[in-house]
Amino acid sequence: MLSRTASGLFWLARYVERAENTARILLAGHRMAAMMRSLGVDSGEWRSAMIATGCEDGFAERAGGAAAESVINYMTRDPENSSSIISCIETARSNARAVRTAITSDMWDVLNETRHHLRTLTPDAFTPDRVPEFLEWTKQRSVLFNGTYETTMLRTDGYYFTRLGTFIERAESTARILDVKYHVLLPSHESVGGAVDYHQWRSVLAALSAVRAYQWIYQGRLRPDLIAELLILRREMPRSLHSCTAVIEATLDQIAAGYGGKRGECHRLAGELHAKLRYGRVLDIFQGGLHEFLTGFIDSGIHLGEEIAEFYMR
Repeated sequence: MLSRTASGLFWLARYVERAENTARILLAGHRMAAMMRSLGVDSGEWRSAMIATGCEDGFAERAGGAAAESVINYMTRDPENSSSIISCIETARSNARAVRTAITSDMWDVLNETRHHLRTLTPDAFTPDRVPEFLEWTKQRSVLFNGTYETTMLRTDGYYFTRLGTFIERAESTARILDVKYHVLLPSHESVGGAVDYHQWRSVLAALSAVRAYQWIYQGRLRPDLIAELLILRREMPRSLHSCTAVIEATLDQIAAGYGGKRGECHRLAGELHAKLRYGRVLDIFQGGLHEFLTGFIDSGIHLGEEIAEFYMR
């Protein structure tokens, strides 16, 4: 496969996943902000949403204060924000067009239908009252795209590069969401264990579709250490860091097998990341600092992506 085709598939999947993750973060922020307003509390959810998606600096340069309307507009449809939902979908579609012969007709149809629907939306669809409908639709379109490539692509290098992009983006998003709650929204001493703290932690689980998973596994009140364990170390949780890195390592192994077994630094880094999570303990993570662990993971994920690009896409 040509390196530019591998890169196009990799980034196609990353941008679709990024659109979904942004929708998840905004939905959680929207619900939490509404609940906090009813309690007369400023929870900082809109600022946290921007930090979790890496949009805070760009937003500050363009819009200033983190009012709900401004944040929603910037993160859903601002063309100057390359990580806005609409920008992500447009970029994904452009990548798909560039690698049209490497994707299936069903994948192409999903992206075209998604783009066509976006162009029919009016500004009213992005108001705070109506935007949850758009965000749920975005999640559904990403799930449809992922299901389509899982069920229609041949298990060749094209499929593996697509899958690699999905899980690298997913792992980074999970780490960012968890870090924002713990480091940015960490409540004052008086609030720890209180109603605000409880609902903020629940919003983290909701953003990752993990509320019921937590209840099934732990069957008790929400605890920060158990939430961290679920989202970092539990292999059976699909969006956990452990689960994502296991898929990344296995996918790189499959790519290497298809290229004569040749390996590079990206394979070593993926194995190292997976091993730390496979044998890690949540107590050790908290003793070393959860924020430090998560920022270290994010930095390692960025480095891994760069090494994958260097080894396979240049």
